[in-house]
Amino acid sequence: MPLARILADPVAALSLDAADWPALLSIARLERLEGSLAYRLADLPLPASIGRDLETIRSAAAVAQRQALWEVEMARRALASVGLSPILLKGSAFAFAGLPPAPGRHVGDLDILLPRSQLELAERALLDAGYEWVKDDPYTQAYYRNWMHELPPLAHRERGSMIDVHHSILPLTARRTPNAAALIRDTIEIADGLRILAPVDMIVHAAAHLFADGDLSGGLRNLWDIDRLLRLFGTDRDFWPHLGERAALHQMREPVALALRLANRLFATPVEPRLAGHDRMRDTAFTRCLLARDGWGRPTRPFTRLGFYVRSHWMRMPPLLLARHLWTKAGMRRKAM
Repeated sequence: MPLARILADPVAALSLDAADWPALLSIARLERLEGSLAYRLADLPLPASIGRDLETIRSAAAVAQRQALWEVEMARRALASVGLSPILLKGSAFAFAGLPPAPGRHVGDLDILLPRSQLELAERALLDAGYEWVKDDPYTQAYYRNWMHELPPLAHRERGSMIDVHHSILPLTARRTPNAAALIRDTIEIADGLRILAPVDMIVHAAAHLFADGDLSGGLRNLWDIDRLLRLFGTDRDFWPHLGERAALHQMREPVALALRLANRLFATPVEPRLAGHDRMRDTAFTRCLLARDGWGRPTRPFTRLGFYVRSHWMRMPPLLLARHLWTKAGMRRKAM
């Protein structure tokens, strides 16, 4: 896929023909990496029309990021009213802390982490601040509260912004059980009433989200986050043994190793070879899924994608619970028709 190659080596964009650019920008948009790409190419002497398109993308990304940071402030105020300090996750954390993945990065819902013991207090504070449940049917509410690593999604009734309140980074039913208490204990305060994960735990969280809690859709963006973070944090020699220790603590050795190998494979990310390990067959299968798009960004390799979709459910729930969940959701869809 040309997108990965040009993100890793922006100068390679200078060799693109006019016919290559629509495909590149289409793939970047569908992977939600168009802003990251536009910032990577900002200083290159590109054709004038492409330069204008990329400037438009950068402007839109900057506006979206300001809006995302405003949502961080709104959530901070709501939770501060009851004495809570949220831990920012993913895109909002990168943007607020000014970390390398931030320039141009798509920021969707606001994701925050709190101790599970604080969820009831946080829920009341957010509801009082104008947030509402996206789905308030009894099954969805029970499903999230009993089995998931977060409250049911909330949206603000006026602004329409979404917030996901996590108490861990993987579902309670998942095959791996990260140490949520350690994640929260070792967070870093970056502003009054706001915290972010420790650097090693950012990598663990990104690897968990990519390889232990999904079907790899949008995975290239998560892998790009890992590349950007590793190029910053990995210059510290103590970082790598600490990452290995945290991956073991959170039962995430295999996903973290896979993330390191694929970041190195696709973006030439400098990694610690002993921590990354080696598994050519597995890496090839995951790479095929991550890059399963044609020249216009349309999904390809349907059987590969189906296999990873099935795998994502298998990783998240035991078979009997999964069967019951899928049966219940199918029944709800039939009733809604």
